[in-house]
Amino acid sequence: MSRTRSLIIAIDGPSGAGKGTVARELARRLDYRHLDTGAMYRAVSWKALQEGISLDDEHAVAAIAQRAALE
Repeated sequence: MSRTRSLIIAIDGPSGAGKGTVARELARRLDYRHLDTGAMYRAVSWKALQEGISLDDEHAVAAIAQRAALE
């Protein structure tokens, strides 16, 4: 039985360094999915603030992330 191992690639660097551009192109070339975690963090933070939830309330912010719909 053959098992396929998936490869996870993380790209890190300072703001404006081109991480997103490189990540999208790499994902395209490798036929991988691109997941922008920075955008995810910003979206969850925005939703928490919209709902009046303190970003220090770890459990409430985690609950927002858990019920988020990824598209």
